[in-house]
Amino acid sequence: MLYKVYFQEKLGEVPVREKTKTLYIEAKTEGDARNKLKERNHNIEFIQSVEGAYLEYEKQNENFKVLEI
Repeated sequence: MLYKVYFQEKLGEVPVREKTKTLYIEAKTEGDARNKLKERNHNIEFIQSVEGAYLEYEKQNENFKVLEI
């Protein structure tokens, strides 16, 4: 399954909407996605599954790229 991860680049950084970044990752579960990103020391705000029409919409974004881990 594909997940969209909303995060801050620094682990101790307070979430601020203007600084929130996103990435896409292939994982079996949300927990699996968190484990794959653990070593990056990101402050993960939210993880959301992406499928169906929402996935097709996201693919239209020029920044759509699935992280390979």
